[in-house]
Amino acid sequence: MSHSLFDTAPDFSQPIAVLKHCHDRIRKQLLTLQNLLSHLPAHGADADAQKAAQAVLKYFNHAAHLHHDDEEQNLMPMLQATARDADAALLDELVPGILADHQHMDRDWEIVRAQLDKIAAGDGAALSAADVQRFCDAYAAHMAKEEANIAPMAKRLFSAEQMAQLGSAMQARRGITPALPDSQVPEQRQVPVRNTVADGVVLADLRLDYGRASLTENDVLDDPIAQFGKWFDEALHAKVNEPNAMSVATVDEEGKPTSRIVLIKQFDQRGFTWYTNYKSQKGEQLRTNPHAALLFFWNELERQVRIEGKVVKTSAEESDQYFYSRPVKSQIAAIASRQSAPIANREQMEANYDAVAATSGEHPVRPEHWGGYRLEPVRIEFWQGRRSRFHDRIVYVKQADGRWIKERLQP
Repeated sequence: MSHSLFDTAPDFSQPIAVLKHCHDRIRKQLLTLQNLLSHLPAHGADADAQKAAQAVLKYFNHAAHLHHDDEEQNLMPMLQATARDADAALLDELVPGILADHQHMDRDWEIVRAQLDKIAAGDGAALSAADVQRFCDAYAAHMAKEEANIAPMAKRLFSAEQMAQLGSAMQARRGITPALPDSQVPEQRQVPVRNTVADGVVLADLRLDYGRASLTENDVLDDPIAQFGKWFDEALHAKVNEPNAMSVATVDEEGKPTSRIVLIKQFDQRGFTWYTNYKSQKGEQLRTNPHAALLFFWNELERQVRIEGKVVKTSAEESDQYFYSRPVKSQIAAIASRQSAPIANREQMEANYDAVAATSGEHPVRPEHWGGYRLEPVRIEFWQGRRSRFHDRIVYVKQADGRWIKERLQP
């Protein structure tokens, strides 16, 4: 009833053929699953049923997710960076659905897996026909969509270099070291140099050519805050992953930099606001040096925004307003955590949380050491990726009289 997991596969120099081969293996496992569904009523969880369940579990637990990662982390981002016009429009239509399919299929698999675990162990013989059919139908429709649209587009658009990059990434994901031509095999084995090769791809060659849009002096608004708002709205419309995520870079009293990702909560003419523990590492660094830099990177749009300026605390009223808008559990977590301070283990963190929850009830009080920071910008740069690394950069610099002056920078 089961099928071998070690079918002969195409070489990774043909990554699209490998992906199709993965689809074929998935179809075999889905057939095994459907055969198992009809086998159980007559034979129960006998040896054949257990073997079939084990085969399906082995594939979907250990191999199927690699195929999803190939698509999400390599194939579709590469296509989005390469496609133009009608192809780009088709991807905009298809990719969100493909990503949603992966999530739905993963959830459906968890339901089926719980049933297969019992069958594989001989502890049960129940397998829901509705659950199996939903899982199989979802996979079949998903693979048909990709084979009709995504695979042909990749074959048509990708250069030989891009195909090699995709194949190398897929090999690395599976723990396979790409074979070197005989002429490139070193005479002596050497320890790999991590700044030369990562995930099977030479770092110096790890690049995608940008070209989804352009940016000229006439494209941007005179007010950089308004321009940021325009780009932020476009990031939301494009369903960029967490468009509100930004890197905050600070320096300590010795001039050593630190950066981390936080979520922006507000922006207006006064600046860009986020909330945190004032006694955290960034809080202590801002206390001694109140200058910082923010960075937004919206990969899907090939854009970044760099913002520099002085950081000030928000008013107590603003901090209260945001703190009390948060879920109660988040309020308790903010009180219980001494952000950036060492702690023995997770259990101690949980104990601290429980202690605060017991005393705070449903109405925690914002601690004085927790509140907002606002970066008052003096420099804002808008960066749009372009082909051949000849990027567009427009920077605004705030003058002493409050006016903004904009100019183009070379890439």
